Amino acid sequence: MKVVLAPDSFKESMTAAEAAAAMARGVQQVYPDAQCIAKPLADGGEGTLAVLAAALSADLISVDTQDTLGRPVRAPLGLTRCGTAVIEAATVIGLAQLPASQRRIDIASSMGLAALIRAALDAGATRIIIGLGGTATCDGGAGLLAGLGAQLRDASGRSLPPNPVGLSGLAEVDLRGLDARLSACQIVAASDVTNPLLGADGAATVFAPQKGADAQQVRWLEAGLTRWADALAAAGAGDLRDRPGAGAAGGLGAALLALGAVLRSGGELIAEAIGLDAAIDGADLVLTGEGSLDAQTAAGKAPLGVLRVAAGRGVPVLAFGGRVRDRDRLDRLGFAEVISLGDDSDAPPTAAELALGAQRLEHVVSMILARRRDRAD
Repeated sequence: MKVVLAPDSFKESMTAAEAAAAMARGVQQVYPDAQCIAKPLADGGEGTLAVLAAALSADLISVDTQDTLGRPVRAPLGLTRCGTAVIEAATVIGLAQLPASQRRIDIASSMGLAALIRAALDAGATRIIIGLGGTATCDGGAGLLAGLGAQLRDASGRSLPPNPVGLSGLAEVDLRGLDARLSACQIVAASDVTNPLLGADGAATVFAPQKGADAQQVRWLEAGLTRWADALAAAGAGDLRDRPGAGAAGGLGAALLALGAVLRSGGELIAEAIGLDAAIDGADLVLTGEGSLDAQTAAGKAPLGVLRVAAGRGVPVLAFGGRVRDRDRLDRLGFAEVISLGDDSDAPPTAAELALGAQRLEHVVSMILARRRDRAD
């Protein structure tokens, strides 16, 4: 029996590699002779750098930069011998990098990401892959562009800080000072969302509350991002407000589009890099999963990408989630079964439950496979 194990990470509980290993142990309790092929995934968020660095044989270096609040930090950069660089935005401007008490979405800036891009260019990169998920920012990527040479000004021509406070007074952005090397470099933005920059599905409305913004701040952030979209259009970057993916990572997608980036599904990009298609060929079963299976999964996150690859080969897919929401919608996607590891309540998991995540996943996988085996017999 050939089983492919292709989970994303279970946030705060297991990395994708740890989840794949737990699944393998569960499979082998029921099928001791099974051939288990681990293909841990990411979708542009947490774990993207680790997965792509392994798949592309990239070397990791540390780069001096700053976090969302401007404090000095070091962040990893993946460099391959063929000129591709890999960056995971969350490692430098990630929400998980900040304790809840330090999260200030009003002044959080994406500027720290620019140092990683500059370091990649210094190393001779001609292609840069940037994973966009998990950021603590909602600055539309203003910090990133400022770090690469752009200037933000108010109506009097005074310089503004590249954060939401600055956007609240923004009159123009000057892109003429952007690093000239960017024009000779392909930028690929890997994301699991297609949200626009503005509106009911935009960066402020959908994602800012997840980063600590209250209702009043959401409206204020939306106004700033509207100014940002207008300024980018006036500077010749095009009208980005409704572009799919422009709202990713607090609007970071819009800034990368302004640089000419190509936006790609993070799950699809990583599936290609790790050879998921070839691994699933001839498989009897595929196991996938992530921390939460819900409507966002249906919108294009990693498990859906796995399902699409497997469905084309007639291989059934079992999806495991730390919790499961929107089950009716998930059931319509075509998974052979959608399984929850918890009770799906609104209460957040405890530290003890998160610590035992791998053990729980192993147990549930073995239980589900034993049940399916018994039914088949």
